[in-house]
Order: sequence, then C-alpha cells, then structure tokens
Amino acid sequence: MSDVVTGEAVALDLRIAQLPSRLTAAFLDVVVMLVGYSVLLLILFQAGLEGADDALVAGVSVVLLVLVFLGYPVTMETLTRGRSLGKMALGLRVVRDDGGPITFRHALVRGLVGLALERPGVFLATLGPAVGMLVSMFSARGKRIGDMAAGTVVLQERVPARPLWTPVMPYPLARWAPTLDLTRFDDALALQVRQFLDRAGELSPGAREALAAELVGEVRSRTTPDPPPGTPGWAYLTALLAERRRREEERALRAAGLPPMPPGWYPGWPVPGHAAPGPYGQGPYAGGPTQAPPHPGAPSQAPYAGGPPPYASGPAGPGAPPP
Repeated sequence: MSDVVTGEAVALDLRIAQLPSRLTAAFLDVVVMLVGYSVLLLILFQAGLEGADDALVAGVSVVLLVLVFLGYPVTMETLTRGRSLGKMALGLRVVRDDGGPITFRHALVRGLVGLALERPGVFLATLGPAVGMLVSMFSARGKRIGDMAAGTVVLQERVPARPLWTPVMPYPLARWAPTLDLTRFDDALALQVRQFLDRAGELSPGAREALAAELVGEVRSRTTPDPPPGTPGWAYLTALLAERRRREEERALRAAGLPPMPPGWYPGWPVPGHAAPGPYGQGPYAGGPTQAPPHPGAPSQAPYAGGPPPYASGPAGPGAPPP
C-alpha cells in the first residue's frame, strides 16, 4: 500500500504492484513483442528483403525492432490508459503519481527509457533489465527508471474478491429514515456512498474523513430532512442506503404480488418476535448498539454507543453532519 496524493490534495491508499507480478507482465509483453517482430520480419523477407544488401537488411531490422519495442507499449498504454497485454493479464495499470490516467507523453517517456535501458534483447541485453529490476526493488513505490522519468507508478488494479457489504439500518435512525425524500438521491450518488463505506477501512484517516465530509455535504444538499442531531456521518450514509434498499424491495414485492415486509422492519434485521441480533452492519463499519430493533410498540430508541472504529469515541464522530 502507498499514499497517492490526488489533485485535490487528498491522500489515497493504493496497492502498489509487486515486483513478481511486474516481471511476469513484462515477460508476457516481451513475448508478444518478439512474436510480432518475428512475424513482421518474416513478412518483409517474403516480400523481397531476403535478397537485399546486408546493410539494408540490418537497417530495416533495427528500424523494425525500434518500432515494435517502442510502438507496442506506447500505443497500448495510451489507448488503454496504462495497460498492456501483460498488465491486463496480471491486473496491473500505470497511473500518474497523483493517481490520474496517463497520457501519450507519459507512455512515450516510459517507452523510450525502457527501450534504451530496460528492454531485454534491445540495447543492453542483460545489464538493462538488471538495472531496472534493482531500481524497482529499492524504490519505496516499486518504480523503475521509466516510471521515475515519466512521473508514473504501477498499481495492482485487480485484487482478490471480498464479501459484498450490505447496508443495514442503524436502529436509532429507523423512525427517521421513512420520512426521507430520496427523489434526488440518484444511482450515481448512491454508488459513491456505497463504494466509500465499502472501502473506508482501506483509506488513511485523513482521506477517510475528507471523503466522508464531502459525501455527507453532497447528500444533505439532495435529501430532506436532515438527520437527528449527533448522528454519526457513517450511520447517516448507511441509513440512506438501507432506506433506499427497503423501498426498492417493497416495490419489488408489490409488483410480484407478495406480502409486504413487517411494519417498521428493515432487511438484515431479525423478524419481529425473534432474538435481537448482535452488532448491526457488516464490513468496515460493523458494530454498534445491540438493543432490539424499534418495532412498533418497542421502547424509545437508544443513543448511539460502541460505533465502529474510528468513530467509536463519541456520539457524532468525524464526518458527521453538524447538529
């Protein structure tokens, strides 16, 4: 993991590609380039280069070598925003130091440096790859010489699948949530909120609180009424997703002609009359009050207690909307 500072001066924790995966991706790319070079050279020989002067053959071979070993990585990384065939196979991507997509300039600088110093079998057949590997090993962010020259870094884009996080309504907000007007809480904003809550545990504290405050402000500008005073920001965002999910499931049940959900009940809660659950929620924001859900006739809602880290110390916590 490494901090990448975005253009908005927010530090994000991103997974830096490890040397073994980069070497495997580079090997696959070299195989592709060698095959392409051999095929093109064979075509040229079939087209009449076989009987040409030795100097011409050598010159054409060098030009073709440069075109393939420079044109392939530059073209692929420009068109795919940082991916070659080898990187696609290993789930890697080249990005700028600020986390943004690379452009032709970045790809060209990486390609030129790689052609001159790091591509095996080009100019420095053994020394170049060794230098590039050593530089990458001693770089804190796994950068080779081309990355340093271009201002780029290679990230591990594909990570092992994790269990899906499901928002569960925080009990103290169960009576407030049905009053929400979610007309302007569209799919795009809901996806941003879900992605933040799902990956909040992977962000640095500063980045987490900055993104939480930004999302809370955006959501409050699109929904009414405001949450009760002292509501933690994580609980506010989770309640919006849970309420949205409840309404969607109720519409689906009505459309299918099935019985509605029990009044005052939310998906993820125990059915009324059954034992109360443990800490509500899943994923990085699991944990919270363990009192029974506020079914009709239940005692008044309890205050927030024992919220998930890093919001466990107070009733509001960082990222919460102001009272």
